[in-house]
Amino acid sequence: MSEQAGSEQARKTAEALEYLTGFGNEHSSEAVPGALPLGRNSPQRAPLGLYAEQLSGSAFTEPRSHNRRSWLYRIRPSAAHPPFTRIDNGALRTAPFTEAPADPNRLRWNPLPDPAPGTDFLAGLWTLGGNGDATQRSGMAVHLYAANASMTDRVFSDSDGELLIVPERGGLLLRTELGLLAARPGDVALIPRGVRFRVELLDADARGYVCENYGQPFVLPDLGPIGANGLAAARDFRAPVAAYEDVERPTEVINKFCGNLWSATYDHSPLDVVAWYGTHVPYVYDLRRFNVLGTISYDHPDPSIFTVLTSLSDTPGLAGVDFVVFAPRWLVGEDTFRPPYFHRNVMSEYMGLIEGAYDAKAEGFVPGGGSLHNMMSAHGPDHETFDKASAADLKPQKIDDGLAFMFETRWPITATAQAAGADHLQRGYDDVWQGLQRHFRA
Repeated sequence: MSEQAGSEQARKTAEALEYLTGFGNEHSSEAVPGALPLGRNSPQRAPLGLYAEQLSGSAFTEPRSHNRRSWLYRIRPSAAHPPFTRIDNGALRTAPFTEAPADPNRLRWNPLPDPAPGTDFLAGLWTLGGNGDATQRSGMAVHLYAANASMTDRVFSDSDGELLIVPERGGLLLRTELGLLAARPGDVALIPRGVRFRVELLDADARGYVCENYGQPFVLPDLGPIGANGLAAARDFRAPVAAYEDVERPTEVINKFCGNLWSATYDHSPLDVVAWYGTHVPYVYDLRRFNVLGTISYDHPDPSIFTVLTSLSDTPGLAGVDFVVFAPRWLVGEDTFRPPYFHRNVMSEYMGLIEGAYDAKAEGFVPGGGSLHNMMSAHGPDHETFDKASAADLKPQKIDDGLAFMFETRWPITATAQAAGADHLQRGYDDVWQGLQRHFRA
């Protein structure tokens, strides 16, 4: 089948998808009636001749509120496979990042160059940097992807962490062990640690961002004084319904384990789960459904008010990584400099742009690109934005011409050698602040 025909078939499949809803729910689904046992998890003989298997994303003894596990009822057990062997990692890198020193400078990149023909999602992953140590389940990594081909007869799983996929150009059909998800620009998809999946393209090519979270799984942030509602609503997260492949042909299964890629060729597709239930579940979420809260009096709120998902750490309020969205919103603050203020932050920030423009940068920050402001680096609006906002008529203003996001993390992000020396690194990024003039009057 040609790539064009494959994309057309994937689009038809994506348009017909149905979902379960609710983040953190105890979901259940069966593709064939009667496949899901009732009253027990592992009967002596599972229904329909299936194999019962538990997939645990947390330790058995973690608190119930933190425990992640799903029971899968599949045609063949996952244990039936040949040995894995090492394969080349390509442009994929994993923490600890030691190829280059951590850089206090402000850095910004243009979008990834177009990949060679026949590049699928996995081959198109390119690591910008990260922190922590994947073997210690701490920290995170920032990846980008650029692809022009669907994954064919191969699937991927990440033992090192969960993957938050942020499409910027082109839609994705994600065929996971638990069912299918469609993620288009403006959506994000969350693939839990260890869940196998295949990526098919809905368009001729695709490009976007990935946060690999080695630490605690993402959860919705507590709302505190906000109350019971606001930010991302749990019901807007969509989980797949069960769908399986009963395919007996060679399938390459690639596992990312302790920073390296390992491959084994199965004689069947491992996406053969007929029924499942549990909490270790993939999701897709439409960022435009985020309920933005902000000031209705004065001052720009701290960006934490825009947090969609957070990975908790051992220090309350200090996230391993936050996922933040700057979605369409109204600005109404009186006597207020409305763009994000100048600041230095103990947290480190990687920002990407999905569409349009970002209200703190007049030029140079384009969809598919990204900026890195490590801890305590001074940043904020460029001089053109500052001059314009300082003189603006402060009538109510709708910000609806862009969609930006941020991966914010407690530790510095060390860039990989390929990112520090990339041709698409903007060498003159510091210049955007050089036009800021002295206005002091004693």
